[in-house]
Parts: sequence; structure tokens; C-alpha cells
Amino acid sequence: MITKRIIPCLDVRDGRVVKGVNFESLRDVSSPVELAKYYSSCGADELVFYDITASSDGRKIFTDILKETARQVFIPLTVGGGISSLEDFDRVLKCGADKVSVNSGAIRNPGLIYESAKRYGDQCVVLSVDVKRVDGVFRVFQKGGRENTGLEAIEWIRRGVESGAGEIVLNSIDTDGVKGGFDLEMLEAVCKVVSVPVIASGGAGKIEDFITLFKTLPRVDAGLAASIFHFGEVLIPELKQKMRENGIEARI
Repeated sequence: MITKRIIPCLDVRDGRVVKGVNFESLRDVSSPVELAKYYSSCGADELVFYDITASSDGRKIFTDILKETARQVFIPLTVGGGISSLEDFDRVLKCGADKVSVNSGAIRNPGLIYESAKRYGDQCVVLSVDVKRVDGVFRVFQKGGRENTGLEAIEWIRRGVESGAGEIVLNSIDTDGVKGGFDLEMLEAVCKVVSVPVIASGGAGKIEDFITLFKTLPRVDAGLAASIFHFGEVLIPELKQKMRENGIEARI
């Protein structure tokens, strides 16, 4: 049985980890360096670091904080935010990232997925997609969920995988921070069209939400969350123990 991954997410703005609801009303949480150190030691399988305003601010990712964060992490680290060129990939990887997440940069230049996969390998390229329902259609948003691109999400994801994305992070704006459970309908639609790993993001509020996710959609490879881990509402060791009790393989 394939081991399911549990991945905390550090949304970083101005050098601090923040969290909001539906991508809005952000509040300060902690230092990314301290949180990374904590998660690396308490059983997280991977860690995601997003510089969430890099794209909307039109700037590069904060490399000094990223380097210090990477030094504290002994698990795979995925980094995203303002990634729009091969040079950005190179810079982030040299800072200590294992994988690079592209979002708005790939929307502006879809060829970036193919070019980066060809240079660094599919396993290094993560396509992160922020999706919201608009008139019953899954639409891709960019710039921190503030701008509707008009792209239909499932087709965009399918094309991204064809171009070389080795992993998909599906961020449901509709369920982000609401803590009512993962967006199973949206995730199922994605799993039907891709064969690469799919990471569910947005909506986790309790341990049972992860159990429901993996039981309902065995094709989902990982569950990603932020505030419930940051504020101690769900402890990763307890979550993994409960997964094992429910027949879901987890690394303990």
C-alpha cells in the first residue's frame, strides 16, 4: 500500500507565516524558520513554503529567509512564489528546495512547465493551481486567488501534466481556511484526468477530514494543511496514528 503524505504549508508574507480564510483576512502566525524546524522534527513528510505575495507584488522570492528555513528542514521542501523563469528555478533550488512550485508564472508562460521539466526533471516540477467555482465551473485563479484567469481548471491541469508537471497541488479557494473538509468533488475531477501524484489543499479542520479524504479518494497522495497544524488543533503524530488505525498507510 502506498504511504499517504501529510504536508504542512507555510504561507509567507513579509518574512512571516500568515493564514487566512478563502485566501483573505490574513493574520500573523509565526516565524517560518521556527515552524520549519518544528515540523521537520514532529513527523511531517514534506513541507511547502509559499511566498504568497511574490507574484502579485511582481518581485522575486525572499531567498534569505528561504535559505535559513531550508537549513532547518530534513524532509523534502517544495518552494513557490514568483517563479516565472528557469533562472527562478535555479535560484530556489540553490537555496535548498527539493521541488519548485509554479502557479501564476506557468499561466503567463505555459512553456515554463515543459522547459523546467526538461532541465530539472518532472519530479522537480509541481503545478500548484488555485481553483474556485464560478457559475458552476472550476476556474483557475492567480495572484493569491485575486484574479480569475478564465481558464477551466481541469483542462489546465491535464495540459500541465502533459507538459511535464510531476505533481499537482490543488488549492480549493472555496474551502480554504473554512475547516469543513477537503473539496472532494474538485479533487475527484482532477484525479480522473491525471496519473501523477495529487495533493489536496484547502478545508482540513480535524483528523477525520484526512481519513475521509484518503478513504473516499484513494488516488489522492497527500493532504496539505496550514492553520490546524500551526495552532496545534491537529498534531501530526496523532493524525498519523489515527490514519494507521483506519487502514491508511502512514510513515510514523
